[in-house]
Amino acid sequence: MEWTPLVDVAQLDAIDQLSKNHPVLIFKHSTQCSISQGALGRMDAGDPAAGAIGSPSFYLDLLAYRSVSNAVEARYGIRHESPQVLVIRDGRCVFHTSHRAITYVDTLAAMERAAVQ
Repeated sequence: MEWTPLVDVAQLDAIDQLSKNHPVLIFKHSTQCSISQGALGRMDAGDPAAGAIGSPSFYLDLLAYRSVSNAVEARYGIRHESPQVLVIRDGRCVFHTSHRAITYVDTLAAMERAAVQ
């Protein structure tokens, strides 16, 4: 996957704007957690049979950018977990999952559902 680093709270305004046209993916990652490493690996590996996630995808290193992680929780009203996937559409979180429940196929399906909302 191609990730855009999410490093500044101001980027959340841009994410909300982007999400008016198509869903946006946020992946919250802890670089010190093996479960998070596994989830990131699953997302990066993708699934050729399922297709590609063609929407903007943001990667948040929550240890390095804790204030951004806190802002994501406050803005979208989703309790912080790590690792965590959020799908943003029209400025709100329409799908989220965490830990071992994170799969590429489920995330892609959520993105596709959000695209037609």
